[in-house]
Amino acid sequence: MTLPQRTAALIPAAGLGTRLGQGPKAFVTVGGLSLLARSVAALAPLVDEVVVALPDGYALHDLNLPGDVRAITGGATRQASVLALLQASEADVVLIHDAARPFLPPSVGEAVKAAAAQTGAATAALPVADTLVRQAGPNLWGQLTSREGLWAVQTPQGFRRELLLEAHRAAEKSGIQATDDAGLVARLGLPVALILGDARLFKVTTPGDLILAKALARLWDAEHA
Repeated sequence: MTLPQRTAALIPAAGLGTRLGQGPKAFVTVGGLSLLARSVAALAPLVDEVVVALPDGYALHDLNLPGDVRAITGGATRQASVLALLQASEADVVLIHDAARPFLPPSVGEAVKAAAAQTGAATAALPVADTLVRQAGPNLWGQLTSREGLWAVQTPQGFRRELLLEAHRAAEKSGIQATDDAGLVARLGLPVALILGDARLFKVTTPGDLILAKALARLWDAEHA
């Protein structure tokens, strides 16, 4: 008899949010809730446990997080925080999610989790819709780049935990830093499934993004009340 796979959501939330300029970004509030609290609320129904990596000096009692959440101290980089989260969990399948993507439709999370359990690695992503151009110089239009076959990567990204742990250890040994976890798995020559994401899964990075998030929060909360 095959035992059911245990799942976990791992949220690296130890970043300082320097581009946003409002302190640790995961703790910035949108519609009365922090970005981290919104991400936890979206992920908790999909998994067996939620573990977050917090900045040094922060603790769970400093936050108002929904549900049963466990916290560890994050590392100096996002990659170091994810590695620490992987080592803190014994789940079979993990969802890695940016706290700064607070509007996660349940259907996207479920699809990524299912694909990860089946194939080993998967990520939410959207086909690129904008015209792409390389600059020819400072602020100068250069060569057009075809958007055919290009996807913009989002989170959550789902993995068999042991596979992602292997990818992180290989990267650490080689001194490699990647912008996301799927890139580390792809570096090993392993496939990563692309799961159709959602435009509402944008990452809150700049003050302009925060304005959009505050506007969307009102609609999101009314829809999910």
